[in-house]
Amino acid sequence: MAKKFDVVVVGTGPGGYVGAIRCAQLGLTVATVEDDRPGGVCLNWGCIPTKALLRNAEVLHLVESADRFGIKVDNVRADYAEAIKRSRGVADRMAKGVEFLFRKNKIALFSGTGALTSKTTVEVRGAAGTETLEAGRGVILATGSQPKSLPGVSIDEKLVISSNGAVRNETRPASIIVIGAGAVGMEFADVYAAYGSQVTVLEALPRVLPVEDEEVSTLLSRLFGRRGITLKTGVKVSTVKPGGPGAVVETDGGRLEAEQVLMAVGRGARTAGIGLEAVGIQLERGFVKVAPTMETSVKGVYAIGDMAGGPLLAHKAMAEGVIAAEAIAGQHPRPLDYGNVPSCTYCRPQVASIGLSEAKAKDNGRDVTVGKFPFTASGKAVALGETDGFVKVVADKATGEILGVHIVGPEATEIIHEFAVGRTLEATLEEIMHTVHAHPTLSEAALEATLAALGQAIHI
Repeated sequence: MAKKFDVVVVGTGPGGYVGAIRCAQLGLTVATVEDDRPGGVCLNWGCIPTKALLRNAEVLHLVESADRFGIKVDNVRADYAEAIKRSRGVADRMAKGVEFLFRKNKIALFSGTGALTSKTTVEVRGAAGTETLEAGRGVILATGSQPKSLPGVSIDEKLVISSNGAVRNETRPASIIVIGAGAVGMEFADVYAAYGSQVTVLEALPRVLPVEDEEVSTLLSRLFGRRGITLKTGVKVSTVKPGGPGAVVETDGGRLEAEQVLMAVGRGARTAGIGLEAVGIQLERGFVKVAPTMETSVKGVYAIGDMAGGPLLAHKAMAEGVIAAEAIAGQHPRPLDYGNVPSCTYCRPQVASIGLSEAKAKDNGRDVTVGKFPFTASGKAVALGETDGFVKVVADKATGEILGVHIVGPEATEIIHEFAVGRTLEATLEEIMHTVHAHPTLSEAALEATLAALGQAIHI
């Protein structure tokens, strides 16, 4: 006999658990289905544990460079296994936090794999058997994504690992080849290099972080190179096989060897086995096709997060979860502005951006003005000893509309939100200019870059 709820949410990653909580806030009864722990890949195997590892790498860097601050430290020993254990502890704590929020909001959690058997019913197959859940108001699909690989290369989580395997493995490889120089590849390259691995990063496109502004990519390549990380761009990988110290990677530029290979070429939507075909839900380029309310081609069934297409970001999924919940509750949610979703990479130095790059703005026919401010001229950055990078603002020359912002440097992923709010409120360069920024702060660089775009920079 089916258990009845207003809403059934399949998947409890960032989009799923946020959508479930918002439904509960709106007075709906909610069931969630999860085949792992609440929080999904992001919380358990992605965003959260990797940021914990990156923090470990940052602390290690600070300790090793303590002489710059007049602090003498001898016999520094870094335990990579302990770093992994700490990251798992952080993930565990956050997963328990989601479980608490479910209890607080009276959200039922069913353990197992969920699949649609009709547009209003979800079959859950778990260790205890099979249960049927009936959704009176709507179903939200939030099954996320999974790591992709190159044709003919299988991820065994031993020789060839994914990001999921990387956050589990307590043994640091002496050498590693990272295939893919997007956010995931660059973040893990940072961690492995900090702990002493010999790191080589391969990217098929002409530059690292290819979705970012070209000036950002260029600077990050130079800074990673200074740390002894080998970056090879415009390289196509043909095969990965056992050999040498562990793995042999054949490319169009020659043969490379390393103890291990990290596959970081992107992620694909998890759409198989969840009953999409059974109810006629349409796909588009491998993702579920959705309306601005996140409703699929089948009325009453919604899809959010990675399975609904790019950008594949946790915060984008969370926003979509709220939209789906409010639509099911009969409200009229504001559609998500996908051009105003921040992109963040948490390596050292951090990278963050929003809106259009300078090149894309020009390609769109905009007459732009560009302002840049280097962190070398920031008093706070100098005091911190973190002066690599800059803030770059791209704006419409005639109107002052902020078209895009690109930051590489200390706390870039925090600073970017000034411009996220500004763009939501349709702020212009002049309005940022007239906003007093506290001194000394890293955020002053945002003000100075804005002033530079207006030809009024003070500190450069």
